Amino acid sequence: MDKNSLFEQIKEQCRVRHYSIRTEQAYLQWIKQFILYHGKQHPVNMNEQHIQNFLNYLAIERHVAASTQNQALNAIIFCYKHVLNIQLNTMDGLIRAKKPKKLPVVFTSEEAKKVLAYLSGTHWLIANLLYGSGLRLMECMRLRVKDIDFSYKQIIVHQSKGNKDRVTILPEKLESALQEQLQKVKILHNEDSSAGYGKVYLPFAIEKKYPNASQNLAWQYLFPAQNLSIDPRTQIRRRHHFSEQSVQRAVKIAIRAANINKVASCHTFRHSFATHLLENGYDIRTVQELLGHSNVKTTMIYTHVMNKGATAVKSPLDS
Repeated sequence: MDKNSLFEQIKEQCRVRHYSIRTEQAYLQWIKQFILYHGKQHPVNMNEQHIQNFLNYLAIERHVAASTQNQALNAIIFCYKHVLNIQLNTMDGLIRAKKPKKLPVVFTSEEAKKVLAYLSGTHWLIANLLYGSGLRLMECMRLRVKDIDFSYKQIIVHQSKGNKDRVTILPEKLESALQEQLQKVKILHNEDSSAGYGKVYLPFAIEKKYPNASQNLAWQYLFPAQNLSIDPRTQIRRRHHFSEQSVQRAVKIAIRAANINKVASCHTFRHSFATHLLENGYDIRTVQELLGHSNVKTTMIYTHVMNKGATAVKSPLDS
Protein backbone atom coordinates (compact mmCIF):
# COMPACT_ATOMS: atom_id res chain seq x y z
CA MET A 1 0.00 0.00 0.00
CA ASP A 2 1.57 3.32 -1.06
CA LYS A 3 1.03 6.60 0.80
CA ASN A 4 -1.45 7.99 -1.74
CA SER A 5 -3.51 4.83 -1.41
CA LEU A 6 -3.30 5.16 2.38
CA PHE A 7 -4.66 8.71 2.32
CA GLU A 8 -7.50 7.69 0.00
CA GLN A 9 -8.43 4.87 2.36
CA ILE A 10 -8.39 7.23 5.34
CA LYS A 11 -10.78 9.53 3.46
CA GLU A 12 -13.02 6.58 2.61
CA GLN A 13 -13.14 5.29 6.19
CA CYS A 14 -13.89 8.79 7.52
CA ARG A 15 -16.81 9.11 5.12
CA VAL A 16 -18.14 5.64 5.88
CA ARG A 17 -18.30 6.71 9.53
CA HIS A 18 -19.88 10.08 8.63
CA TYR A 19 -17.03 12.13 10.09
CA SER A 20 -17.16 15.83 9.30
CA ILE A 21 -14.92 17.14 6.54
CA ARG A 22 -12.99 19.11 9.19
CA THR A 23 -12.20 15.91 11.10
CA GLU A 24 -11.23 14.18 7.86
CA GLN A 25 -8.85 16.99 6.91
CA ALA A 26 -7.35 17.11 10.42
CA TYR A 27 -6.75 13.35 10.47
CA LEU A 28 -5.06 13.46 7.06
CA GLN A 29 -2.83 16.30 8.19
CA TRP A 30 -1.76 14.49 11.37
CA ILE A 31 -0.96 11.25 9.50
CA LYS A 32 1.14 13.25 7.03
CA GLN A 33 3.04 14.91 9.90
CA PHE A 34 3.57 11.52 11.57
CA ILE A 35 5.00 10.08 8.34
CA LEU A 36 7.25 13.11 7.71
CA TYR A 37 8.54 13.09 11.30
CA HIS A 38 9.79 9.54 10.78
CA GLY A 39 11.55 10.19 7.47
CA LYS A 40 8.57 9.35 5.24
CA GLN A 41 8.27 5.78 6.50
CA HIS A 42 4.96 4.09 5.83
CA PRO A 43 2.88 3.59 9.04
CA VAL A 44 2.70 -0.16 8.40
CA ASN A 45 6.47 -0.28 9.02
CA MET A 46 6.21 1.61 12.30
CA ASN A 47 5.05 0.59 15.77
CA GLU A 48 3.92 1.96 19.14
CA GLN A 49 7.39 3.34 19.89
CA HIS A 50 7.29 5.46 16.71
CA ILE A 51 3.85 6.78 17.67
CA GLN A 52 4.97 7.52 21.22
CA ASN A 53 8.07 9.37 20.00
CA PHE A 54 5.98 11.55 17.69
CA LEU A 55 3.42 12.39 20.38
CA ASN A 56 6.16 13.14 22.92
CA TYR A 57 7.78 15.45 20.35
CA LEU A 58 4.47 17.33 20.04
CA ALA A 59 4.21 17.74 23.82
CA ILE A 60 7.85 18.50 24.66
CA GLU A 61 9.24 20.38 21.66
CA ARG A 62 6.18 21.89 20.02
CA HIS A 63 4.34 22.54 23.31
CA VAL A 64 0.97 21.70 21.77
CA ALA A 65 -2.23 21.84 23.83
CA ALA A 66 -3.60 18.65 25.36
CA SER A 67 -6.53 18.68 22.93
CA THR A 68 -4.13 18.97 19.97
CA GLN A 69 -2.05 16.02 21.14
CA ASN A 70 -5.24 13.99 21.68
CA GLN A 71 -6.41 14.77 18.16
CA ALA A 72 -3.08 13.60 16.74
CA LEU A 73 -3.33 10.39 18.78
CA ASN A 74 -6.92 9.79 17.65
CA ALA A 75 -5.91 10.28 14.01
CA ILE A 76 -3.07 7.77 14.26
CA ILE A 77 -5.19 5.21 16.13
CA PHE A 78 -7.90 5.64 13.49
CA CYS A 79 -5.38 4.95 10.72
CA TYR A 80 -4.02 1.80 12.35
CA LYS A 81 -7.38 0.42 13.47
CA HIS A 82 -9.67 1.17 10.53
CA VAL A 83 -7.25 1.35 7.58
CA LEU A 84 -4.27 -0.86 8.40
CA ASN A 85 -6.24 -3.27 10.64
CA ILE A 86 -3.44 -3.25 13.20
CA GLN A 87 -4.27 -3.39 16.91
CA LEU A 88 -1.99 -1.11 18.93
CA ASN A 89 -0.72 -1.86 22.43
CA THR A 90 -0.68 0.63 25.28
CA MET A 91 2.05 3.28 25.26
CA ASP A 92 3.27 3.50 28.85
CA GLY A 93 5.98 6.04 28.05
CA LEU A 94 3.63 8.57 26.46
CA ILE A 95 4.09 12.07 27.88
CA ARG A 96 0.75 13.82 27.98
CA ALA A 97 0.53 17.51 27.17
CA LYS A 98 -0.78 19.34 30.20
CA LYS A 99 -4.27 20.72 30.02
CA PRO A 100 -4.14 24.25 31.47
CA LYS A 101 -6.78 25.15 34.02
CA LYS A 102 -8.17 28.34 32.54
CA LEU A 103 -11.24 30.23 33.61
CA PRO A 104 -13.55 31.20 30.73
CA VAL A 105 -13.55 34.82 29.57
CA VAL A 106 -17.00 36.28 30.18
CA PHE A 107 -18.68 39.53 29.14
CA THR A 108 -20.79 41.40 31.66
CA SER A 109 -24.35 41.94 30.48
CA GLU A 110 -23.48 45.54 29.57
CA GLU A 111 -20.36 44.49 27.67
CA ALA A 112 -22.28 41.89 25.66
CA LYS A 113 -24.84 44.52 24.67
CA LYS A 114 -22.08 46.97 23.69
CA VAL A 115 -20.43 44.41 21.40
CA LEU A 116 -23.76 43.46 19.81
CA ALA A 117 -24.48 47.15 19.19
CA TYR A 118 -21.42 47.33 16.91
CA LEU A 119 -22.69 44.47 14.73
CA SER A 120 -25.27 44.55 11.98
CA GLY A 121 -27.16 42.33 9.55
CA THR A 122 -26.38 38.61 9.57
CA HIS A 123 -23.41 39.10 11.92
CA TRP A 124 -25.70 40.77 14.46
CA LEU A 125 -28.31 37.99 14.33
CA ILE A 126 -25.72 35.21 14.61
CA ALA A 127 -23.95 36.87 17.57
CA ASN A 128 -27.30 37.37 19.30
CA LEU A 129 -28.01 33.64 18.94
CA LEU A 130 -24.59 32.78 20.39
CA TYR A 131 -25.37 34.91 23.43
CA GLY A 132 -29.13 34.42 23.67
CA SER A 133 -29.17 30.65 23.05
CA GLY A 134 -25.70 29.55 24.15
CA LEU A 135 -24.77 28.13 20.76
CA ARG A 136 -21.27 27.32 19.60
CA LEU A 137 -20.38 29.20 16.42
CA MET A 138 -20.43 26.13 14.15
CA GLU A 139 -23.68 24.93 15.69
CA CYS A 140 -25.21 28.23 14.66
CA MET A 141 -23.70 28.06 11.17
CA ARG A 142 -25.14 24.57 10.63
CA LEU A 143 -28.70 25.39 11.72
CA ARG A 144 -31.37 24.49 9.15
CA VAL A 145 -34.72 26.19 8.60
CA LYS A 146 -36.48 23.26 10.27
CA ASP A 147 -34.45 23.68 13.48
CA ILE A 148 -36.22 26.90 14.48
CA ASP A 149 -39.41 26.12 16.42
CA PHE A 150 -41.39 29.29 17.06
CA SER A 151 -44.33 27.42 18.62
CA TYR A 152 -42.25 26.00 21.47
CA LYS A 153 -39.76 28.90 21.42
CA GLN A 154 -36.84 26.53 21.03
CA ILE A 155 -33.92 25.73 18.75
CA ILE A 156 -32.99 22.13 17.97
CA VAL A 157 -29.25 21.58 17.68
CA HIS A 158 -28.30 18.43 15.74
CA GLN A 159 -25.01 16.52 15.79
CA SER A 160 -23.24 18.99 18.04
CA LYS A 161 -20.04 18.20 19.96
CA GLY A 162 -19.98 14.49 20.76
CA ASN A 163 -22.50 13.88 17.96
CA LYS A 164 -25.39 14.69 20.30
CA ASP A 165 -28.70 16.46 19.71
CA ARG A 166 -30.13 18.95 22.18
CA VAL A 167 -32.74 21.67 22.57
CA THR A 168 -31.99 25.23 23.66
CA ILE A 169 -34.03 28.39 24.08
CA LEU A 170 -35.12 30.72 21.30
CA PRO A 171 -34.99 34.31 22.63
CA GLU A 172 -38.31 36.13 22.17
CA LYS A 173 -36.45 39.30 21.16
CA LEU A 174 -35.07 37.50 18.10
CA GLU A 175 -38.34 36.05 16.78
CA SER A 176 -39.04 38.94 14.40
CA ALA A 177 -35.46 38.99 13.06
CA LEU A 178 -35.51 35.21 12.58
CA GLN A 179 -38.82 35.39 10.71
CA GLU A 180 -37.25 37.96 8.37
CA GLN A 181 -34.21 35.71 7.95
CA LEU A 182 -36.43 32.78 6.99
CA GLN A 183 -38.11 34.91 4.33
CA LYS A 184 -34.68 35.81 2.90
CA VAL A 185 -33.74 32.12 2.83
CA LYS A 186 -36.98 31.28 1.04
CA ILE A 187 -36.44 33.93 -1.65
CA LEU A 188 -32.80 32.89 -2.16
CA HIS A 189 -33.76 29.21 -2.33
CA ASN A 190 -36.42 29.93 -4.96
CA GLU A 191 -33.86 31.86 -7.02
CA ASP A 192 -31.34 29.01 -6.75
CA SER A 193 -33.97 26.43 -7.71
CA SER A 194 -35.02 28.48 -10.74
CA ALA A 195 -31.37 28.63 -11.83
CA GLY A 196 -31.06 24.83 -11.65
CA TYR A 197 -29.50 24.61 -8.19
CA GLY A 198 -31.35 24.72 -4.86
CA LYS A 199 -29.87 21.54 -3.39
CA VAL A 200 -28.06 21.55 -0.06
CA TYR A 201 -25.62 19.20 1.65
CA LEU A 202 -27.40 16.62 3.83
CA PRO A 203 -25.78 14.74 6.74
CA PHE A 204 -25.31 10.99 6.89
CA ALA A 205 -27.66 8.84 4.79
CA ILE A 206 -30.61 11.25 4.78
CA GLU A 207 -30.14 12.02 1.09
CA LYS A 208 -30.50 8.33 0.25
CA LYS A 209 -33.47 7.87 2.56
CA TYR A 210 -35.20 11.05 1.40
CA PRO A 211 -34.04 11.72 -2.21
CA ASN A 212 -35.85 15.07 -2.51
CA ALA A 213 -34.97 16.43 0.93
CA SER A 214 -31.93 18.36 -0.33
CA GLN A 215 -34.26 20.56 -2.41
CA ASN A 216 -36.72 21.10 0.43
CA LEU A 217 -36.80 24.55 2.07
CA ALA A 218 -36.86 22.96 5.53
CA TRP A 219 -33.37 21.55 5.01
CA GLN A 220 -31.76 24.77 3.73
CA TYR A 221 -29.24 26.48 5.98
CA LEU A 222 -30.71 29.20 8.18
CA PHE A 223 -27.66 31.31 7.34
CA PRO A 224 -26.76 30.48 3.72
CA ALA A 225 -23.52 31.53 2.07
CA GLN A 226 -23.57 34.58 -0.18
CA ASN A 227 -22.34 32.58 -3.17
CA LEU A 228 -22.60 29.07 -4.54
CA SER A 229 -19.50 26.88 -4.13
CA ILE A 230 -18.12 23.47 -5.10
CA ASP A 231 -18.51 20.74 -2.47
CA PRO A 232 -14.94 19.35 -2.01
CA ARG A 233 -16.25 15.83 -1.47
CA THR A 234 -18.84 15.48 -4.23
CA GLN A 235 -17.76 18.31 -6.57
CA ILE A 236 -21.43 19.39 -6.69
CA ARG A 237 -22.07 23.13 -7.02
CA ARG A 238 -24.47 24.27 -4.30
CA ARG A 239 -24.96 26.80 -1.51
CA HIS A 240 -23.17 26.07 1.76
CA HIS A 241 -23.65 27.87 5.08
CA PHE A 242 -22.45 31.37 5.95
CA SER A 243 -18.71 31.84 6.54
CA GLU A 244 -17.75 31.39 10.19
CA GLN A 245 -14.54 33.35 9.55
CA SER A 246 -16.63 36.33 8.51
CA VAL A 247 -18.47 36.22 11.85
CA GLN A 248 -15.23 35.84 13.81
CA ARG A 249 -13.71 38.89 12.08
CA ALA A 250 -16.83 40.99 12.63
CA VAL A 251 -17.00 40.08 16.34
CA LYS A 252 -13.29 40.86 16.84
CA ILE A 253 -13.79 44.29 15.25
CA ALA A 254 -16.89 44.90 17.40
CA ILE A 255 -15.01 43.99 20.60
CA ARG A 256 -12.28 46.51 19.76
CA ALA A 257 -14.84 49.16 18.81
CA ALA A 258 -16.65 48.61 22.13
CA ASN A 259 -13.29 49.25 23.87
CA ILE A 260 -13.46 45.98 25.82
CA ASN A 261 -10.00 44.91 26.92
CA LYS A 262 -10.63 41.18 27.24
CA VAL A 263 -9.20 38.32 25.19
CA ALA A 264 -12.67 37.58 23.86
CA SER A 265 -14.13 35.93 20.79
CA CYS A 266 -17.39 34.48 19.46
CA HIS A 267 -17.18 31.73 22.10
CA THR A 268 -17.21 34.36 24.85
CA PHE A 269 -20.92 34.86 24.10
CA ARG A 270 -21.58 31.20 24.96
CA HIS A 271 -19.56 31.53 28.20
CA SER A 272 -21.55 34.66 29.02
CA PHE A 273 -24.87 32.89 28.33
CA ALA A 274 -24.05 30.20 30.89
CA THR A 275 -22.64 32.57 33.52
CA HIS A 276 -25.53 35.03 33.31
CA LEU A 277 -28.13 32.25 33.59
CA LEU A 278 -26.45 30.98 36.77
CA GLU A 279 -26.24 34.52 38.14
CA ASN A 280 -29.97 34.87 37.50
CA GLY A 281 -30.66 31.84 39.68
CA TYR A 282 -31.21 29.09 37.12
CA ASP A 283 -30.35 25.55 38.20
CA ILE A 284 -26.94 24.29 37.06
CA ARG A 285 -28.49 21.10 35.65
CA THR A 286 -30.76 23.19 33.44
CA VAL A 287 -27.80 25.20 32.18
CA GLN A 288 -25.90 21.94 31.60
CA GLU A 289 -28.69 20.65 29.34
CA LEU A 290 -28.94 23.91 27.39
CA LEU A 291 -25.18 23.87 26.77
CA GLY A 292 -25.11 20.17 25.90
CA HIS A 293 -22.42 19.26 28.45
CA SER A 294 -22.11 15.53 29.19
CA ASN A 295 -20.79 16.16 32.69
CA VAL A 296 -22.05 18.79 35.13
CA LYS A 297 -18.40 19.37 36.18
CA THR A 298 -17.85 21.08 32.83
CA THR A 299 -20.72 23.47 33.56
CA MET A 300 -19.53 24.12 37.11
CA ILE A 301 -16.52 26.11 35.87
CA TYR A 302 -18.90 29.02 35.30
CA THR A 303 -19.58 29.19 39.04
CA HIS A 304 -15.99 30.40 39.45
CA VAL A 305 -16.55 33.52 37.34
CA MET A 306 -20.08 34.50 38.35
CA ASN A 307 -20.81 37.28 40.83
CA LYS A 308 -21.52 34.77 43.60
CA GLY A 309 -17.94 33.50 43.56
CA ALA A 310 -14.75 35.31 44.58
CA THR A 311 -16.07 38.68 43.38
CA ALA A 312 -18.83 38.53 46.01
CA VAL A 313 -16.25 38.37 48.82
CA LYS A 314 -15.35 41.69 50.40
CA SER A 315 -11.62 42.37 50.66
CA PRO A 316 -10.30 43.08 54.19
CA LEU A 317 -8.73 46.21 52.70
CA ASP A 318 -12.24 47.50 51.97
CA SER A 319 -13.60 46.73 55.44
